[in-house]
Amino acid sequence: MNTTRRGTLLGAGALLAAPAARAQTAAANTLRVIPQANLTSLDPVWTTAVVTRNHAFLVYDQICCVDGQGGIKPQMAEGWEIAPDQLSWTFTLREGLMFHDGERVLARDCVASINRWARRDPFMQVLQPNVAAIEVLDDRRFRFRLHRPTPMLAMALGQTPFPCFVMPERIAATDAFQQIRDAVGSGPFRFVREEWNPGQRALWVRNERYVPRNEPVDGLAGGRVPRIERVEWTILTDPATSANAMIQGEQDYWEYPLHDLLGLMRRNRNLVVEQRLQDGTYGVCRFNTLHPPFNNPAIRRAVAMAVDQRDYLRAVAGDDPAGWEVCEGVFTCGTPMANEEGSEILKVRSVERARAALREAGYAGERVVLLTPGDYPQINALGLVTADLMRRIGMNVEVVATDWGTLVQRRASREPVERGGWSVFHTTSAGLSLQQPVTHLFLRANGAQAWFGWPDEPEIERLRAEWVEKGADPAENRRIAAALNRRAMESMYYIPLGFYWQPSAWRRNLQGVFRAPATVFWNIRKA
Repeated sequence: MNTTRRGTLLGAGALLAAPAARAQTAAANTLRVIPQANLTSLDPVWTTAVVTRNHAFLVYDQICCVDGQGGIKPQMAEGWEIAPDQLSWTFTLREGLMFHDGERVLARDCVASINRWARRDPFMQVLQPNVAAIEVLDDRRFRFRLHRPTPMLAMALGQTPFPCFVMPERIAATDAFQQIRDAVGSGPFRFVREEWNPGQRALWVRNERYVPRNEPVDGLAGGRVPRIERVEWTILTDPATSANAMIQGEQDYWEYPLHDLLGLMRRNRNLVVEQRLQDGTYGVCRFNTLHPPFNNPAIRRAVAMAVDQRDYLRAVAGDDPAGWEVCEGVFTCGTPMANEEGSEILKVRSVERARAALREAGYAGERVVLLTPGDYPQINALGLVTADLMRRIGMNVEVVATDWGTLVQRRASREPVERGGWSVFHTTSAGLSLQQPVTHLFLRANGAQAWFGWPDEPEIERLRAEWVEKGADPAENRRIAAALNRRAMESMYYIPLGFYWQPSAWRRNLQGVFRAPATVFWNIRKA
């Protein structure tokens, strides 16, 4: 009797232990991530949202990419050859590249992907007049034929701010201004569409067909080795809940921890809190220049007169000046293009003078719809500072609080506010994106083709093209950079808000976490 009872208990214990063991195994093979924001768009060409770009680095691969020193290295490409007259570039793909659906990656997929991406990328738009044709030579080779030498071509293809990701030709045939829904790539992880629940969860699994380069990881270059079976994003909108999940071991990686909670997590010996991104994070106040009141540059300049970047940076990153820095120009501070030509307006820092300037500009009480993301604390803080500032200078402000994913969708609307449009929103950018005119999305001012807000400033566009033409001359670069900063400050279609350092947090048992210009998850595994 006792023996039978003991056997029954052991059997029941084994049944109970099995699900727990499976759960432990699943957790050991899953990188559980709290991303910076909700993933609502899968298309890295249609949107510049960084959360979509992070998804794309999991799913897609690049022809070439940037290493840790900013150099351009082959990635999907085995390499490329430039003709002696520099009027043709021939790219050859590596062997063994496969899409997630089992199809080989062919040169025609690359050409279709380049053509779609080029319609939206500000860098390639400047180079496009130099391109006579992009030709498929065979399954593994394609060629750029050029009207004139274009030494920046590899830099454009390999850039990080707006990467040229390769997708199947059938998907890349989609119009660049229409969102794709099919996230088939050839990258180290495969997106599990049926597990995607926007606002709650997203899942990627290891691409067993992926053949990484046989090189050490170096920035975004080298071997993109998927060392973990699953990457799972859980959308947690409350920072305290996120911090607790990290401390309790329920999550492994928090991309953008709230600065107020960094001290708490640093005191936990099971967590690492470090600056993983290579650059500071720059804040931006973006105006809609199509509709009143911000179709009037004098009104935009009036708002800028009240801005004190220190107020914004403290709201995001706290009082420690080591965590942020004022940067009152359009280019990344500390880089060759950085200057403050014409930036005196950002040094006024006076509500009274801004209020007087607003009256002189003819502001007549038009409603200002300010979009702000309640689930993105850093950007939400920027928006709330601006809302308070605008009210103090006498503007009629309506704050529309939404989630980041909805904001990303709504900012694409060109309608006036009475038909669901917007007047102003805030965002951030890595400093890497703001170092040069050709990668600077916020600076681009080509009207209907510009970034959200759609400024139309022909002089800005002329100067950008001139920079590409004379980019080898440092003195000319500095002259053009000063002229760009001056004109951007005169028009003020966006307001620079300085930069802060944004650490990430991860469990100490994660191995292979490395610094890079973007948040990527290859090379990482659990001890």
